[in-house]
Amino acid sequence: MTEPLLSVRGLTTRFRTDRGNVVAVDDVSFDVAPGETVAIVGESGSGKSVTALSILRLIPNPPGEIASGQIVFDGRDLLKLSDGEMRAIRGDRIAMIFQEPMNSLSPALTVGLQVAEPVQQHRGVSWAAALEAAKSLLRKVQIPDAESRLHTYPHQYSGGMRQRAMIAMALACKPRLIIADEPTTALDVTVQAQILDLLKDLTCETGASLILITHDLGVVARYADRVVVMYAGRVVEQAPAAVLYRKPQHPYTRGLLASVPRLDGPAGERLVPIDGAPPDLAALPPGCPFAPRCMHAVASCLDTRPALRHAGSDITSEHRHACLRDELPVE
Repeated sequence: MTEPLLSVRGLTTRFRTDRGNVVAVDDVSFDVAPGETVAIVGESGSGKSVTALSILRLIPNPPGEIASGQIVFDGRDLLKLSDGEMRAIRGDRIAMIFQEPMNSLSPALTVGLQVAEPVQQHRGVSWAAALEAAKSLLRKVQIPDAESRLHTYPHQYSGGMRQRAMIAMALACKPRLIIADEPTTALDVTVQAQILDLLKDLTCETGASLILITHDLGVVARYADRVVVMYAGRVVEQAPAAVLYRKPQHPYTRGLLASVPRLDGPAGERLVPIDGAPPDLAALPPGCPFAPRCMHAVASCLDTRPALRHAGSDITSEHRHACLRDELPVE
């Protein structure tokens, strides 16, 4: 088997609050293979973005800290590197696309300077050469009239064009891993599809791996090779995307899938919401955190924390879930 490019093992990230320690990411483990697209899926507050920020060691301390675990990237444990070594990796070998470009792009600098900066910093080239590379990158992400756009500011770009500029920045140093955190938030449906198609095409072209963080399982079906489903800071299911859609094993995953509209579904089919609300991370129940919302819960679910385990001999060994029940009823 190919050695993983990224291997996350037992990652736990917590925050100190007035109510005590809140564990936002709880014993999370997954791998990303070279050239693979892995989607991390879940509701708001499930720990997706904190997992991404932990990989890049961008958790603010205080109040947060990575309490335990390993994050092995290209054979090196990122948690053991110095701050200087991590700065050399961020934006160069690992890049991140944030969900709101207006919070990530400086309003006081031209887009060209911001796209050129990673090239100038990490490759040590002149600003003239970095700006030439930035122009090429803006063309690559299909921004029209790239040469004149180098000298304009973020507020002069549309939302979709700002996100394209963020992709250009992420690709600037040809990273081996790109983390895209809800990259199409607040964009209309047509532009969402354009941005995701562009991101997928460019990662395929460069051979980069992609972690796609999203709450939208419809997006996952089209773009991801594997899926990691998170709930209350924990991984509750992970599997190849095709397997997950064909035979989801965790009740939460089933609930997410049931709430997504399907083009091949019967006319007039109603979406089924998941009852209840995500749990309070400062007061999690002792057992399965999804049990209070789960129609399949049994008594042991309330006091026994389920471990992540293989989903059964008839399913690929890559399919694992954290549910005490061996087989859920067919719905």
